[in-house]
Amino acid sequence: MKVIYNWLKEFLDLTASPDEVASRLALSGTNIGSVENGPHGAVIDAEVGSNRPDCLSHYGIARELSAVYKLPLKPIAPKPPESAAKTSEAANVEIQSPELCGRFTARVIRGVKIQPSPAWLRDRLEASGVASISNVVDISNYVMLELGHPLHTYDYDKVRDHRIGVRRAKPGEKIRTLDGLERTLDPSLSVVFDGDGSRAVGIGGVMGGADTEISFSTKNVLIECAWFEPVAVRKAARSLKLHTEASTRFGRGVDPETAEVASRRAAELILQLAGGELLAGVVDVYPGKRSVKRIQLTRTELLRVMGADVPDNEIEVILAALGFAPVRIDGNRGSAGSLLAAWECTQPSWRAEVEREIDLIEEVARIHGLDKFPPRLPAARQGAQRLSKYIPESRVRERLIGLSYSEILTIPHVAEDRDALFRPEGVAPARLANPLSEEAGVLRSTGLVTMAATLEWNLNHGQRNVRLFEIGRRYRVEGTASVETPVLTIGATGVAREKGIVAGENSREYEFADLKGDLDAIGALAGGFEWRDGAANWLHAVRRGTLVLSGNTSVGIAGQLSRRVAEKFKLRQDIFLAEIQLEPLYAQIHAAKEARRYKPLPRFPAVERDFSLLLAEATSYSDVVKTIRSLAIPEVASVEAADLFRGKNVPAGKYSLLVRVTFQSREATLTDAQTTDFSAKIIAALEKQLSAQLRAS
Repeated sequence: MKVIYNWLKEFLDLTASPDEVASRLALSGTNIGSVENGPHGAVIDAEVGSNRPDCLSHYGIARELSAVYKLPLKPIAPKPPESAAKTSEAANVEIQSPELCGRFTARVIRGVKIQPSPAWLRDRLEASGVASISNVVDISNYVMLELGHPLHTYDYDKVRDHRIGVRRAKPGEKIRTLDGLERTLDPSLSVVFDGDGSRAVGIGGVMGGADTEISFSTKNVLIECAWFEPVAVRKAARSLKLHTEASTRFGRGVDPETAEVASRRAAELILQLAGGELLAGVVDVYPGKRSVKRIQLTRTELLRVMGADVPDNEIEVILAALGFAPVRIDGNRGSAGSLLAAWECTQPSWRAEVEREIDLIEEVARIHGLDKFPPRLPAARQGAQRLSKYIPESRVRERLIGLSYSEILTIPHVAEDRDALFRPEGVAPARLANPLSEEAGVLRSTGLVTMAATLEWNLNHGQRNVRLFEIGRRYRVEGTASVETPVLTIGATGVAREKGIVAGENSREYEFADLKGDLDAIGALAGGFEWRDGAANWLHAVRRGTLVLSGNTSVGIAGQLSRRVAEKFKLRQDIFLAEIQLEPLYAQIHAAKEARRYKPLPRFPAVERDFSLLLAEATSYSDVVKTIRSLAIPEVASVEAADLFRGKNVPAGKYSLLVRVTFQSREATLTDAQTTDFSAKIIAALEKQLSAQLRAS
């Protein structure tokens, strides 16, 4: 919001410079973007938080400064002269949907003269970033910037039957708004209607309609100042893509008690700048009046939270300046600094977000000055306890960092079309009821969506060699329940090894074998992964696999991103991705740690035997290892793939695999007869179970 320094001086006697005012506002919790000096004087750009709608006005900022500088705040008390005729006889107001509109006020001014605004009004609006239209319309914008409560002016003669009210929109109802566009409404929105209720003349809290707008031929004006339900206004602005100054304020929750004052202030200015006759009184329909809320503040809690004290008088002056009207209730009024000190405060209508004692402590602390509280850690009440996942998660994280991966943290809100590229068939996405944008309409059904987007962002910014991992969650709808699953997502692309200065040490691109090796290093923490063929269709037809833990539990998929999906992300180099469910992985890491026992190094030498096998293309290396291990020969220390060959002298539909088996005993040196017997058993098992053939040496 643009805050005009000279405007603030109308509400309190400021002597501090604009730069100092901006600095003090920043220290008290209002974020300041800049201070600019122009033809309208100093203008402070204040970035007001969504929970502080009271500061979206000059009077609200002045209230903050009155507390900071301990200056009296001048009250707003407009007293426009009224005629003998009554407003209640000239206008009727009806609220048909009190859940959408909690208050609606109306005033009528007759005989106005619509003309351009005077220079001082145009200048203030221009400095605030608001275009000048005419005196009456400008006054409604001026009062909104001054008091923070939006209001709207209608051409009284265009309002049918001089009756106005609020109801829900009808399905498919249309309205032409002040920007000249025709918009289609739905029943979740509130509309202002006139006459018999058949015509909508405004979208509640967002924008008025063109049918009743003020023009230079207008003679009589109806001033509307209402309070609309914040959530409904936010939904309306988002669904219609119509964000206005009014919807910004109503959507955050304006003070309903200022509606009548703002209406009276607008009437006062219209009489001054456009002339006319103000009818007596106001039509005020107020079904949503709130009850007064009391909040207690104790010195004990203030000391516990802030770790230091604030004098009694300082507490009372701060809270009184902010409108909380503190009353000492502990009976020790004369005992300054008493640990039993307590105050009862009244929640002001403009601070609906202050509901608890901790909120009052925050108000006292920020105005008193957070820099005045010494840095101090609170006393420990109990010993810290680590979560059960801490150790396995730390081991996984350390292993990945050791493999040169960098950890990332991404926002899980993604576009539905991108999520669909990776979402398994039959899985329903977790849609957001109020998405921030069309590109963030669902929660990711897999971490691979955000990982692919992160790799895309890095490549687009010139970072070609990337290795990333994320420990996060995926979100899916199963039946009627929403399910969150912790997952580890890995992404890599670019060069696996840079070119070195040693002769023959050339660079090498990252390949599927690198991803498999890195995942096997993680799987080693849990006793090892078993790789099985097949995975999602968004992966390369050959370079992909499913990861299985002991107990036949499938925990993840990995592979190279298919060219079809890579083109959707405009990725022009090979991308490798993997996703692993963490809960079964952590459980297996726990189990593997418990089962791990120390064994001394064997004192007897090992013997290696190579088996050159001819295998069918459908036979995988894991099948070979499983077959050898199924023999349960204690002396088999390791099984490794030493060489792979396809081509000349190898029959079609087959491939040659050289398997190296290491035998070693912990009790004695193995004899040739023993190793020959072991080898014969292995060959027989491979021939019988896998139809393997032993190639000649």
